[in-house]
Amino acid sequence: MTLLTSFIQQAPDTAAVHTEIPKEDNWIIHHILDHDFLKFQPIQLGSFSLDLSITNKVLMMMISGIILIVLLVWAARKNKKNVVPKGIGNFIELIIVFLRDEVVFPSMGKAGYAYLPFFFTLFFFILTCNLLGLVPFMSTATGSISITAGLALITFVMIQVLGVKNNGLFGYFKGLVPQGVPFFVLPIMIVVELLGLLTKPFALCIRLFANMTAGHVVILALIGLIFSLGYGATPISIGFALFIYVLEIMIALLQAYIFTMLSAIFIGMAVHQEH
Repeated sequence: MTLLTSFIQQAPDTAAVHTEIPKEDNWIIHHILDHDFLKFQPIQLGSFSLDLSITNKVLMMMISGIILIVLLVWAARKNKKNVVPKGIGNFIELIIVFLRDEVVFPSMGKAGYAYLPFFFTLFFFILTCNLLGLVPFMSTATGSISITAGLALITFVMIQVLGVKNNGLFGYFKGLVPQGVPFFVLPIMIVVELLGLLTKPFALCIRLFANMTAGHVVILALIGLIFSLGYGATPISIGFALFIYVLEIMIALLQAYIFTMLSAIFIGMAVHQEH
């Protein structure tokens, strides 16, 4: 309880993400925060400075990207050689077919066929980042609000671009307001619908970030009970920590699926406004 109270009371300053917090003061916060892995001198662009330093979270994204490229290329080559997919190629194809038939097509219809690579990339990238964070001495890239916000922003851009592409600029924004709305209610509905455009990516961002951060906090807090209650609490502490760890594996898969599913639903709503 002392660790959890300390975690709540000593919330980090969001304006100083890279501020070093001594591990002995709050090691949970130190584990969750992003830290510089390779520090570069900021590039000055007039009154602005561009920091291209590689942080732990950025490094995890790079590693996830490399793992995905190697794994998926290997699976694709194995499937080309085999008449019937087997092994890792069969497993990857199983996931792809499920996403196509149970996530994308029900939300977008056959029009979603052209955008399958986007949804596949989104799912596998988030899943890899989530699982990589469960490896000891690694960090969870999706535990950074900046990264989840970037993923949500990509989905937001896809929603607007495909909505305008399929309905036209005027038709898209006109279709946001339900037909038959009384004239005096129209100003309120316009504001509500415009806010709705922003709440969709916000929900994607916060849901992924919160779920991937919460599990690590709970695991670290349970382990911390050993030091606050004494070594007699070790069996209970480790037992509950292992249970949460196994649960985190399921959550990693579930959150990648939910992010991809909601992205498909939001894009489908923008493309097929008549529904």
